Formats: sequence, C-alpha cells, structure tokens
Amino acid sequence: MTNYYVRGDRRPVPDVAGFDEYLDPRHTAVISIDMHEGHLSESPLTPSPCPRGRDIVQPINDFHTKARVLGIPVIHVRSDLRVSGLDDLNGIPSAWRLFASVRDTPPTNLAEHAIHGSKWTEFRTDVEPGDEIIDTKKRFSAFYPTDLDFLLRQMNIKTVVFNGIMSHCCILNSAFDAQGLNYRVVVLNDLTRGADEELEQASLTIMSLHVGMVMDSEELVDVWTEGGRITTSADAATTLVY
Repeated sequence: MTNYYVRGDRRPVPDVAGFDEYLDPRHTAVISIDMHEGHLSESPLTPSPCPRGRDIVQPINDFHTKARVLGIPVIHVRSDLRVSGLDDLNGIPSAWRLFASVRDTPPTNLAEHAIHGSKWTEFRTDVEPGDEIIDTKKRFSAFYPTDLDFLLRQMNIKTVVFNGIMSHCCILNSAFDAQGLNYRVVVLNDLTRGADEELEQASLTIMSLHVGMVMDSEELVDVWTEGGRITTSADAATTLVY
C-alpha cells in the first residue's frame, strides 16, 4: 500500500482516477532546488544559511542515484545573480533581502548570496554527467525567470518531483508555479528542509492541500520500481522496461 501525507498525517493514496499520474515514472523528472554552499556551508559567512539542509545532502544523492538507474532525469536548480548586482540589490531589490536584514539574527553576509562565480553557488550535492542544470534562478521560484518550463516540455515531462531547500519559500513557490503550469507535483517529505521545523511543516501542509502529493522518497521509489522491472543490457546500461 502506497501512502502520502495530508496535513502531516500519513494515509493511503486514494484509489481515485488521477492519482496514478503522479506516481508514474514515465514522463517524470526530479528537480533539486538550491542545494548549494550559499545555504549549506559551515562557514560563519554563509550568506543565507540553512544548516538543517546539510543532513539531507547524502540522502538526496542516494535518491538521485536511484532515479538515474530508473531512467528518470535529475535537474539541479540554483540561484545565480549577476556580479553587477542588477538582478537584485543594484536593480529592484528582492523583498526577502529587506525582511531578512531586519530579523533578530540577520545573516552576516547577505549581499554575497548567489553571486555568479562565487563559492556560494557551488553545488553541495553530486551533479553527474547526464544531469541538467538550471542556473538562472533569480527569485524564489525555480521557474522564474528561468527556462525550466521550456526544458521540461522539451523532455516531455508531465510530473515533477521536488527536493531541496528551502521548503517554505523556494520549494513552495516552485511547486505552486509547477501546478499552475499543469505539471503533476510531488514533494518529498523527507528530502526537503525549511529554515526551521515550524515553517517546514506549515509549507508541506499547504502543498499537501493545494498543490500535489507530499511523499517519502523511499515510498515513491518503491512505486516507481513496481511499475516495471529493471534490466541490464550486455553493455551494462540500465533501463526500465514496462
């Protein structure tokens, strides 16, 4: 029996037409958001720290490996801003920077977040040959103003599976945009992290009610592998046969 989360409660996936579209590995892509040093570095100068995200780096790598074996594409998305600053501080500043600057404990190096070519844009998770990269993300959503939607349509993708950080802003905004563009959305409960547990759970609750399916990654992989059998050809290339 396959389960998903609604308001944080784990329950069986309904036997209702339409839910199968979310679980079919064909025409599915995995999208990993902002797993880079600007959020995950241990340095005290980390511009926008999300230390809770560090504990999902290896689990995300493991999940991506399983997806690749099944022939499911992996897309890495990261924030990347022009050195001139025109994408943000020297143009029309993004709202999040203003509000972050007046927190009780604001980040110490906020101005350097996501600057192109800096060490803060280096991925912490593994990027393998064959993976795709979207590196023109300027705001919270992975779709704005990037070519992610174009890429997904070129790949004939209908379902997107999100992991990464931060669940309460970047993943939340990306998930809403994805469903608005008529993609089927799955968010991985165990492979997303917010700035704190309260924000994380609130965003997962919202997405479970209005956006798509919130699931654990192992359960999703189990569903994917039940849809076909993995065979290995003579040249050791692994494919999924239906």
